[in-house]
Amino acid sequence: MGAAGSQLLGRLGGPRRAALPGAAWLGAAALGLGAAALGTVLWRRRARRPRRRQQVGTVAELWIFPVKSCKGVAVREAEGTALGLRCGRLRDRFWLVIKEDGHMVSARQEPRLVLVSIAYEDDCLVFSAPGFAEQLVLPTKLPSSNRVHNCRIFGLDVKGRDCGDEAAQWFTGFLKSESFRLVQFEQSMKGRASRSIFPSFVQNYQVAYSDGSPIHIISEASLADLNTRLEKKVKMDQFRPNIVVTGCGAFEEDTWDEIQIGSMEMKKVLACPRCIMTTVDPDTGVIDRKEPLETLKSYRLCNPSEQPIYKSSPLFGMYYSVEKIGSLKVGDPVYKMM
Repeated sequence: MGAAGSQLLGRLGGPRRAALPGAAWLGAAALGLGAAALGTVLWRRRARRPRRRQQVGTVAELWIFPVKSCKGVAVREAEGTALGLRCGRLRDRFWLVIKEDGHMVSARQEPRLVLVSIAYEDDCLVFSAPGFAEQLVLPTKLPSSNRVHNCRIFGLDVKGRDCGDEAAQWFTGFLKSESFRLVQFEQSMKGRASRSIFPSFVQNYQVAYSDGSPIHIISEASLADLNTRLEKKVKMDQFRPNIVVTGCGAFEEDTWDEIQIGSMEMKKVLACPRCIMTTVDPDTGVIDRKEPLETLKSYRLCNPSEQPIYKSSPLFGMYYSVEKIGSLKVGDPVYKMM
């Protein structure tokens, strides 16, 4: 007991405090409890004080890529969920092309996947491809009787419900190399854990079929900077970001540790390490295997201290996790949380 407490007991006559009238003793106790409660409220108010925000840009584009490696769907507004952007039943990287043995197929192996266009109509995905007359209409809600596959993405296991023989025949007929299946991730399935994908210091979250995080952000200025160094210009869809930001400097997104867009809050995970996928031309489906990857390597490699993470991959764009789910739309300010 502290000195102040001893002095108080002395003034009350030590153990004789029981002789105080009941009302007086209860009043003193209530006063003490009230003061303690007030202190707790004041502390909580200080702890919940809103953080400062600084506008660093504006949302120029929002993209959902339903099928890994196929074309994206531009949306005007979306909901930011823990697993990525959603618009109705349209989800980002919730569908995946696989081989018969369950291994992932992306444009790294089948570059022509980038030519597959997707429209979202009446809770269905409508697939079309150049030189392929027949469209594929796929409901976003599958029969529970459809088989669930054990899929493999970058050495990690994840489930996927088979989308049926018609979808399998459509993708097999278009790619014309071997037999393929299309699978869909479901909310009840367990995603791939972030700490199995990246080093243990990243925050804890899950992804469905995305490479590394629920949200991928690039600024228009970063693409413009890259294009000043290239003989053949590249488009933003070559890098497949979910959120394109305008009104900031080149690579300024590298410095945004925590941001808010609309009512959604996000936290930086890591920079996006680039691979041969970036050399697939989204208009022709031809893989170049050199540019823009070689140019990026000339000026966008990591610091030597980060080589255990990124190795020799150049960095372009940023991965974010969703810390607070919410809605966002094109034209929303992008705030850096201070």
